[in-house]
Amino acid sequence: MTQDTLYFVHISDTHFGPTPGYSRHGQVALPCAQRLVDVINDLPVTPDFVIHTGDVVTDPHPASYALAAETFADLRVPIYYVNGNHDAALDIKNYLPMGPKEENTADPGVLSYAFERKGYRFLILDAHGPIEIDPQGYLSESQMEIVRQEARPDGPPLIIFIHYPTLPLDSPWMDKNMLITNGDDFHRALLPARRRLRAVFYGHVHRSMQTIRDGIVYAAVGSTFAQFTAWPNDKIIDYESQALPAFNFVHLMSQQTIIHQHTFPRP
Repeated sequence: MTQDTLYFVHISDTHFGPTPGYSRHGQVALPCAQRLVDVINDLPVTPDFVIHTGDVVTDPHPASYALAAETFADLRVPIYYVNGNHDAALDIKNYLPMGPKEENTADPGVLSYAFERKGYRFLILDAHGPIEIDPQGYLSESQMEIVRQEARPDGPPLIIFIHYPTLPLDSPWMDKNMLITNGDDFHRALLPARRRLRAVFYGHVHRSMQTIRDGIVYAAVGSTFAQFTAWPNDKIIDYESQALPAFNFVHLMSQQTIIHQHTFPRP
């Protein structure tokens, strides 16, 4: 079967606060998200949807989600969300409208679902772990079972969205603090689907980067307002004060996937 070309915008780590002036890492978050909405609406090619891979807010406060909902309501295409370590799944469900989807769980505290567009299947996983391992993630057995059911050799092209990186990033602070603790198990569970799995897209690391193992692509996007460093000698977290806000524009085509990395001027 030949799929139509599908386009989506990948964003992450907006970190809305409860007030318009809220700042984090030396940058004010809200104006960047507002500018990003304008940038997406003005793209020369209209995406089919936007995916936000988590940390919509810094703290799960109703006022923060209200600002997020108000900001993203101006998008002219549907938006979907992933549960980040700073988020609460129930709050995302209650405050942030999404496009059509099918739920993978009846648990109100877990945000896991799937949807299909133009012959592609999109799977959203929730790796929000217990508080004692934060900011690391963990895929529960119920989420792993969903992965095993979805990651079969046959089926439509599969795209997965998750908040956390799966595999080591050759950066000491990142590898100690940011990964899914059972990432190797997750990766092995994906192997049967490697011929149809286009990529695993994630956020959390405030950095655009790609990892390829066993033919599977893992692709991160930069934050909408503040970027981390991820050098092999980074023993502690650092920020690039001059780095611009970022998003990715993804092309899903019949025979290939293209990931364009973009920045935009800080307002």
